[in-house]
Amino acid sequence: MTFDYAPAPESRSVVDIAPSYGLFIDGEFAPAADGKVFKTVSPSSEEVLSEVAQATSDDVDRAVRAARKAFEKWSALPGAERAKYLFRIARIIQERSRELAVLESLDNGKPIRESRDADLPLVAAHFFYYAGWADKLDHAGYGPNPRPLGVAGQVIPWNFPLLMLAWKIAPALATGNTVVLKPAETTPLSALFFADVCRQAGLPKGVVNILTGDGSTGAALVAHPDVNKVAFTGSTEVGKAIARTVAGTDKKLTLELGGKAANIVFDDAPIDQAVEGIVNGIFFNQGHVCCAGSRLLVQESVQDELLDALKRRMQTLRVGDPLDKNTDVGAINSAEQLARITELADAGEAEGAERWAPACELPSSGYWFAPTLFTGVTQAHRIAREEIFGPVLSVLTFRTPAEAVEKANNTPYGLSAGIWTEKGSRILWMANKLRAGVIWSNTFNKFDPASPFGGYKESGFGREGGRHGLEAYLDV
Repeated sequence: MTFDYAPAPESRSVVDIAPSYGLFIDGEFAPAADGKVFKTVSPSSEEVLSEVAQATSDDVDRAVRAARKAFEKWSALPGAERAKYLFRIARIIQERSRELAVLESLDNGKPIRESRDADLPLVAAHFFYYAGWADKLDHAGYGPNPRPLGVAGQVIPWNFPLLMLAWKIAPALATGNTVVLKPAETTPLSALFFADVCRQAGLPKGVVNILTGDGSTGAALVAHPDVNKVAFTGSTEVGKAIARTVAGTDKKLTLELGGKAANIVFDDAPIDQAVEGIVNGIFFNQGHVCCAGSRLLVQESVQDELLDALKRRMQTLRVGDPLDKNTDVGAINSAEQLARITELADAGEAEGAERWAPACELPSSGYWFAPTLFTGVTQAHRIAREEIFGPVLSVLTFRTPAEAVEKANNTPYGLSAGIWTEKGSRILWMANKLRAGVIWSNTFNKFDPASPFGGYKESGFGREGGRHGLEAYLDV
């Protein structure tokens, strides 16, 4: 006899979604210059949530001019005064976290449990953390009296809309810069909600500007001649295009791009603990995580034991309504992303890997993909080389630590890695050899605002978070 979970839906009535939103420029919402709009839909139901403005190059110019005008007074404020605004924003986010969590899950498709318990606490923590730095920049290790750069153009992705906003806006404001931010086309609503948070906090007009739109809006922002700093999180392909645009200018650039992380399990690892880390590493946020542990490297001697335990655990994952508090795996963010995941998974089968997924009934509407496991994978398979950005895990084996390092590093990416072993000396030896910006030991996907995050190679350059995250917004 088994016990099923009763539905535990969070009420969507806690958040008010307007039928349409304008662009947030100079402290006010306004329509796009040409009046064009586009729809944002809920990926779990394909329901239209709202219409938002499609910003043009003229709108980008207006926003940058507003940010430039605000920069003069904002940068001149004492750090302690800027800190007050960041503290205020952090507190408002805490107070309105239930609204924001529901909005994020509706617009993005991620489970409410994740947006409520992971995203929102981290969002507030980043603003609290950088508020603390605002009056201590002389002691950050970047020389006496470090100065802000000016206007920061920031482009963020759809997988963690509000968290990526916090990662970028908090250090920019703490260091005295002003911001023009473009959220992803499929997830604009929490950024527009944040605009209201800025007004509620009394943030001076023009310090934060938010432009909704597609890739052309982001391209116009990156190319604008009066933007001093560009920060981008997203695909490696777009990151390379941005680097080409910025090349030859004096704009400062940070890129946080794709990943193909190795989660490495040795024969002395605690199997049950490792299984939880593997599940968290690849199925958290439907695998829509740049640092997801999408390649499982398991020592041959424990492969069968580990895979048996992993399959048992995958059979308990609940796929469905993101607003249900019992849901483990929510909806894929868009039809386009679902098509890419499907195409790569089909390629894995066609190339000879063995596909397995637990029996689960997927909803009839929306965009869904069952948690999937591939065994018999080689390094030549596309599923082992390309970023899938979905709930798909490729399993490879190794015999020695040196082989594990070689296979883990055999990728153009270098964002993250995980090591599972009881030996501290092995953890340190492996961490020294792995070409990854963030390495977790006996855990995965743990974040802290005081800890820097970023990658090597085609995973980008620069660091966000921690003291290191200040440097990208300072003239040092």
